[in-house]
Amino acid sequence: MKVLELYSGIGGMHLGLKASNVSGEIITSIDINTVANVVYKHNFPTTNLLNKNIQGLSAQFINKLEVDTILMSPPCQPFTRNGLKKDVKDPRTDSFMHVLGLIPQLNIKNILIENVKGFETSEMREILIKTLNDENYQYQEYILSPHQFGVPNTRHRYYCVAVKEPKTFQFETSLIFNENASFKIGDIIENNVDVKYFLSDDILLKKANILDVCFNESFRSCCFTKAYGRYIEGTGSVYCDKTKNEFDQIYKESKNYDDFNSKLECLKKLNLRYFTPREVLRLMCFPENFNFPDEITDKQRFNLIGNSVNIKVVSELIKLFN
Repeated sequence: MKVLELYSGIGGMHLGLKASNVSGEIITSIDINTVANVVYKHNFPTTNLLNKNIQGLSAQFINKLEVDTILMSPPCQPFTRNGLKKDVKDPRTDSFMHVLGLIPQLNIKNILIENVKGFETSEMREILIKTLNDENYQYQEYILSPHQFGVPNTRHRYYCVAVKEPKTFQFETSLIFNENASFKIGDIIENNVDVKYFLSDDILLKKANILDVCFNESFRSCCFTKAYGRYIEGTGSVYCDKTKNEFDQIYKESKNYDDFNSKLECLKKLNLRYFTPREVLRLMCFPENFNFPDEITDKQRFNLIGNSVNIKVVSELIKLFN
């Protein structure tokens, strides 16, 4: 495959292609996010990466690249709760609409699209499906999560895999699911973690009862969003180096204290902390040789990871093109 990677971010689709072992090459990657592009270039220095507005692409430009495959993860904010679900009325759908408008003029055999759960009920999805039908693509839509492939993380996402007729394949029987986690949370934990990742006193006192806590023996974790590390509710799990029983005993003990200081000192025994960017990358199945340049802050790292894709899930879908 000769691949055009749109909305390339930090290279999740690129890494998914590598992990799939399907023969293919990223010919060109395009993203307008300058921070993401710094990270992409750091990890894939030889790839032709363009800092370009996708709405400025023409069919002539893409056809000159001689690509036959498009991998893309368009902006998800128009379809999320926090994004107000404006759908096609959100200007952030304009670039995706532009790409779909170009499809009839392109020689593209394979398409893989990722977006948030919720996209499947959107008007934008209806436009996507009409385009695929009009241009004689076979397609299959999925709502998939890494935990279905043995990864101890829940991250439901919409995927659409399409191939241009006369090419065909059996979508329904091609994916192999295994919901038994292939590794536990303790296997991805770093040693000697910086104190900056430990939860603040304020969060311990006010939010300890609502946290999703993972332990070394856990075989699950919640979805990590781009707001992880800045907000505590609904952005991802936290880690405790105690056993579940030890955690329960300490937390129960904390309820016996009426004064804040004693309660806080008790809760601190839990050693609750955020997962580090490296640990979240591991849950997203990024390889160990993937790195952030030193100048990229933790806030930027969590933001970029939260906007990326799970490499394992993407690689399994790319195998369908083989």
